[in-house]
Amino acid sequence: MNSAKTTQSPFFVSTGVDLLGAWVHRWPGFWKWLGNIETQALADHIADVRIEQPIYISGLARSGSTVLLEILARHDSTVTHAYKDFPPVLTPYFWNWFLDRAQQRHTVAVERAHGDGIAVTPDSPEALEEVLWMAFFPHVHDPGRSNVLDAATDAPAFASFYRNHLRKLLWLRGGTRYLAKGNYNITRLEYLLQLFPDARFVIPVREPVSHIASLLRQHERFCQMHGADPRALRYMQRVGHFEFGLDRRAIHTGNDSEAAAIMVAWQQGREVEGLARLWRNVHTHIIERLEASPALRDATLIVRFEDLCDAPEPTLRAVFAHCCLPVGDEIVAHEAARLRKPSYYDVAFDAAALDTIATLTSPVAARFGYGTRSVAAT
Repeated sequence: MNSAKTTQSPFFVSTGVDLLGAWVHRWPGFWKWLGNIETQALADHIADVRIEQPIYISGLARSGSTVLLEILARHDSTVTHAYKDFPPVLTPYFWNWFLDRAQQRHTVAVERAHGDGIAVTPDSPEALEEVLWMAFFPHVHDPGRSNVLDAATDAPAFASFYRNHLRKLLWLRGGTRYLAKGNYNITRLEYLLQLFPDARFVIPVREPVSHIASLLRQHERFCQMHGADPRALRYMQRVGHFEFGLDRRAIHTGNDSEAAAIMVAWQQGREVEGLARLWRNVHTHIIERLEASPALRDATLIVRFEDLCDAPEPTLRAVFAHCCLPVGDEIVAHEAARLRKPSYYDVAFDAAALDTIATLTSPVAARFGYGTRSVAAT
């Protein structure tokens, strides 16, 4: 039997999840309507719920965002989406009411599909709010047009729905601080700051060579997964993860020619070039947005993946402090002890690949304190 279709596989997508996911994905108008009905039903419960200093972790995939999410999600104050919230993400209370009565009580943690040693259960935090963005902004993953939502974005229907959605999650899960990991929120920082002027942003970054190696390994892994079971591909599309696999898409940060160049490089099999262009494109966007907005710059903390692995205690203290989450030294030490630099994504790039990466990324990488990786270093 194909391992991608067994329940023990981290790639397994049940028929029920596949069918319900199709319904949610194809009929967003119905689910937005139902979400508003849910809000009306909970009006008395959420009326006094305040959204204070929501925390957004956002950066290019494989930069350490999941580790940061898991660490911050263990804080008593934070509330996140969880794996179990999918497919009907837009109706968290109705769906969780159903799950409380139908879900098996005993679940075993399994390694997630990325094969990176991170074990998850249905209650583990997950990046699922992308389902909301896609329901209201169908173009946000179109590599042929800008995916950017900035301070000039005017979307009152989304803003109202989104605020109420966050209030419902805070009430449902008994927390005071909303926490979200969303790689694509990197193109929405100023819009989110417009919605929540006290928001806190954490942007993880990673040295280009190791980062591109990790992206490449994941892409190969997910291509195999999607080829083995189309349900896995449909799951990724419906959740809003287009970083890897058979429907990989460039993040369009407003530069038409650069987004097109990334897609062409991938289509022609120039994997390293395409990933290096993606790295440069995303990180150039980060620099430009922070330089253009003092308010966004004050609300943002850049976290280098290498610092998180090599100096975890001071790095985590800085993260907790920036997020305004009180935490004791014992907790910081405990979380720091769990961190280590991975070795399972090492790729021995040849000289030509290293030269391509250096040529395309070095000027931008230097802005984050990274030098040029030598051939010997790999």
